[in-house]
Amino acid sequence: MNFSNIENTSDYLNQNCIEPLIEKWQKSFDLDFGGMARAPKFMMPNNYKFLMRYGHQKNRNDILDFVNLTLTKMAFGGLFDTVDGGFSRYSVDLKWHVPHFEKMLYDNGQLVSLYTDAYKLTKNPLYKEVIEKTLQFISRELVNDSNGFYCALDADSLNNEGHLEEGAFYVWNKSDLEKIIKEDFPLFSQIFNINEFGYWENNNYVLIQNQELETIAKTNNLELSELETKKRNWEKLLFNEREKRSKPRLDDKSLTSWNAIMLKGYIDAYKALGNENYLKIALKNAHFIIDKLWMPEGNLLHNYKNGTATINGYLEDYCFVIEAFISLYEVTIDEKWLHHSKQLTDYCFDHFYDETEQFFSFTSKNDAPLIATHYETEDNVIPASNSVMANNLFQLSIYFQNQYYESICMKMLQKIIPNIDYPSAYSNWLNVLMNYSEQQKELGICGENAKKYLSKINREYHPNLLLAGANKISGLPFLKDRFIENEMLFYICQNQTCQLPTSDFNVVINSI
Repeated sequence: MNFSNIENTSDYLNQNCIEPLIEKWQKSFDLDFGGMARAPKFMMPNNYKFLMRYGHQKNRNDILDFVNLTLTKMAFGGLFDTVDGGFSRYSVDLKWHVPHFEKMLYDNGQLVSLYTDAYKLTKNPLYKEVIEKTLQFISRELVNDSNGFYCALDADSLNNEGHLEEGAFYVWNKSDLEKIIKEDFPLFSQIFNINEFGYWENNNYVLIQNQELETIAKTNNLELSELETKKRNWEKLLFNEREKRSKPRLDDKSLTSWNAIMLKGYIDAYKALGNENYLKIALKNAHFIIDKLWMPEGNLLHNYKNGTATINGYLEDYCFVIEAFISLYEVTIDEKWLHHSKQLTDYCFDHFYDETEQFFSFTSKNDAPLIATHYETEDNVIPASNSVMANNLFQLSIYFQNQYYESICMKMLQKIIPNIDYPSAYSNWLNVLMNYSEQQKELGICGENAKKYLSKINREYHPNLLLAGANKISGLPFLKDRFIENEMLFYICQNQTCQLPTSDFNVVINSI
């Protein structure tokens, strides 16, 4: 992207540019299977995070329908491991059927966050199943002894002949399935398409759904609950059988950025589902980052393996840790997480920020200089580190009443937004831009039961809401002088201008 010289004006922060970008983008939508109408198909979670928010705030049911179609077809496809949870990297075909079987931590962390947003909005039980299965997989296969998360499971594993083969661990032939499922095999075949639709190659099938369970239950005169129970039991049988196979090889590094992405996934799942175990795992991982990867000099390290942390951190490490710690504050109201985020942000200004370019460089000024300084601005399978930093600055500017943070966020947007040609490469920037819509609100919850009310808000989908809470006197500038002993008060604010406090939670619900 070539950045034009732009005056420092908020004119570029209005929302009018988004609709024509969406219209252009829609021409690429696959309205049969979701995602983009091309193969291979990458999941691009930040694309659908933005589209869901835009569709929700603009009452665009066509956009929301497309997002739901995409998430449903991804969950139905072989891309999602219905037996053990977790998503593979991408699909080689248009219908999300045959994946590149490698399971990456960064994909699964982002997808858990995406499916939690979708579950909050729709209460679709399929989305809840995806969240729970994926987190079971992560906890079982990708957690090290220090509560860090490993990077990935390889695509390859040993086949029956003892040779490495992509997908060998995951695929099934028909005769084996008949032996495992027995008399229920015809019904199993309807659900998982042991037919031409589900066939891959070399007599192997990759499990894929193309019908809702309700439809299949009606066709077979079964109660939905009975079919759901059968499906769960079949998956347990397949899991136990598959555990006898040689497992894919493990990439046992722990990268700071990817750990923070997965940490946020656990926090988001806790917000949506209220499972306390998710919060416990998140807190353990946050302490792993602090204890093993955050150095006394203030810098993060990038990589942890075999008890040793190495490589000075990149901007992606900082931006995702800052983001995850802000999310931890949103569920714990422990202000130390915001202070950690601010400390890391200030470190980024000292060691990564370029006042001339008005972006953060990818590598620290402490590192050996590259031939050309790199500024990561395009969102890809992982959002650009600068777009994540911009969103962090927006949030922290409110919590700490920090006008400098806000001004830098605005300058970054002002350089990016007028130059966007293809929105999928800038969807996280467009998400940051949505923070400047008229629907954006802030909510301060102050009182002894602040966490209880916070959890109620967190269970619902409010992408246009920044949350703060205190169950004691707060040192946070946004909550200054707002806690009053023995009172439960809610402060509804817009652009940091707050209405008179209310004690009526129903007023809050109707206002956000």
